[in-house]
Amino acid sequence: MAESLRVVVTAGAAGIGAAVAGRFLSQGARVHVCDVDEAALDDMSTQVPGLRGSRVDVSDADDVDSWLDDVLGDWGGIDVLVNNAGIAGPTADIEDITVDQWRSCLAVGLDSQFLTCRRVAPVMKEQRFGAIVNVSSTAGLFGYGRRTPYAAAKWAVIGLTKSLAIELGPYGVRVNAVCPGSVSGDRMRRVVMDQAAASGRSPDEIEAEYVQAQSIGRFVEPTEIADMCVFLASPESRMVSGQAISVDGNTETYHLG
Repeated sequence: MAESLRVVVTAGAAGIGAAVAGRFLSQGARVHVCDVDEAALDDMSTQVPGLRGSRVDVSDADDVDSWLDDVLGDWGGIDVLVNNAGIAGPTADIEDITVDQWRSCLAVGLDSQFLTCRRVAPVMKEQRFGAIVNVSSTAGLFGYGRRTPYAAAKWAVIGLTKSLAIELGPYGVRVNAVCPGSVSGDRMRRVVMDQAAASGRSPDEIEAEYVQAQSIGRFVEPTEIADMCVFLASPESRMVSGQAISVDGNTETYHLG
């Protein structure tokens, strides 16, 4: 059960992050989310009673430290960190990707997880308890042509996860990665539209190619990612650490033209 857990979620005002926050809240946890989208935070605060939120740029070390200092000042500890923040990055051949595009994608998708983990790890070590769930992707398990910054960030998240599991395991702290497949929502729609534009194919064709790559032929729902995050923070997973767990309907192949 998530009851009484102190949970922080990055990029928690919409999409997967909002589903994760809502699932923990529904089980009695205290939840504080951050997001860079102030409008989404305002909407969520009115729709989800009891949820706290802060405007944070997770790629900025000072912003992250200030946010987590405030949370720790209120709660005195953090039991669960869900690193959900990430951006799609460009859809282009490698030679057409700018240095700024590359760095921006890795700053949000990878650097943010370093910044939160380095702040939360000492707290959890002192508590001798905690769970970190880093959101990677099936792109962190397969190559992803024309999406190289995104794939590189998601592969690196798994390396970060496995390394932190080694560091923190002796203190009773578990670290795992969740690897969503194609998740229903605005972000995936934008990815499909960008890939359609870049390839000259129709959005329907791109979407069908994603689904055909899976054994279970449909997109994942955000709540299904949330269920896995709650499980990985629960006593039922107390000996699960250092794992990259897919929630994707079993991706059989991952080669989009």
